[in-house]
Amino acid sequence: MLNLLAQTKNNLLNESPPWMWVLIVLVVLIGIVVLVVFFRFFRLWIQCLLTGANIGIPQLIAMKLRAVDYEMIVRQKIALVRAGVKITTEELESHFLARGNVPKTSTAVIAAHKAGMDLPWKTASAIDLAGRDILEAVKTSVNPKVIDCPDKGIGRQFLDAVCKNGIQLRCKARVTVRTKLERLVGGATEETIIARVGEGIVKAIGSANDHKEVLANPNMISQTVLHNALDAQTAFEIVSIDIADIEVGENIGAKLQADQAAADLRVAQAEAEKRRAAAVALEQEMIARTQENRAAVVLSEAEVPQAIAAAFRAGHISVSDYYNIKNLQADTSMRTSIAGGMGGNADNTDRPLS
Repeated sequence: MLNLLAQTKNNLLNESPPWMWVLIVLVVLIGIVVLVVFFRFFRLWIQCLLTGANIGIPQLIAMKLRAVDYEMIVRQKIALVRAGVKITTEELESHFLARGNVPKTSTAVIAAHKAGMDLPWKTASAIDLAGRDILEAVKTSVNPKVIDCPDKGIGRQFLDAVCKNGIQLRCKARVTVRTKLERLVGGATEETIIARVGEGIVKAIGSANDHKEVLANPNMISQTVLHNALDAQTAFEIVSIDIADIEVGENIGAKLQADQAAADLRVAQAEAEKRRAAAVALEQEMIARTQENRAAVVLSEAEVPQAIAAAFRAGHISVSDYYNIKNLQADTSMRTSIAGGMGGNADNTDRPLS
């Protein structure tokens, strides 16, 4: 019996055509590939089947061929589905292919869903692709964030402002903000909030009549600033503004008045120096005019002897008249010398005729 079966087998092998051998090899190879693929994706497919993720083996193979991290996609799809978020596998795959951070975006959407916030996957993926930290934004929406004003990173410790009475006040503020997810893309950042709050605090202190009012009720500053809609066109909503520290600085008003008085003094000194210089110049001019007039007198006196000589030649005066004139001049000169010796002012204009 065994010999008969062996002979039958040998006859079949000898009588089989070559193409059948090729077909058998192909079937075996295909079977091996199917088994390898099945066992490789079987675990993930079972997970999707048990969790309701609804991802089949063909989809897993397609993601593998598209160079998608299918294991990560499966994990995130399971987490989203179990959290009650409706999402398709194509949306997760598209975000991954767009170079988005699928795990962080999924975590943010789940956190927003659990917190009762409306954050669709499309919005979350757009925020993530825009370069914003979507998970941090959701956390800030749930738990408001505190921002220091001024920012310690720029080196300033206080905001400086001057009341109407001239007293400088230096203060610090803490701004509590909550993220607006619908404005996160295109909305202004924390720097804008800090700048607006700082400007509002400076204006509020500057409008106060007395610094004592501000020190007695520092919250009046935050209340004034909070009602100015400083969060317009920003990615945040201002919850509260609290004055963390406030202290009295310099008396800027008195300092400005002292500086103004010093400036006025310098102006007055300059005007006085200008008038003094003008007076000195006028004095020198008058001295020059006096010397000029004296020179004219000397020239006129030099003509007197010539006139007397001409009168002698013409016979208008006699020798006795000439000596009378000389005696008169001598008597005048003597009186002048006596007056000068007694402390009087000698008149040098009365000179003897030469």
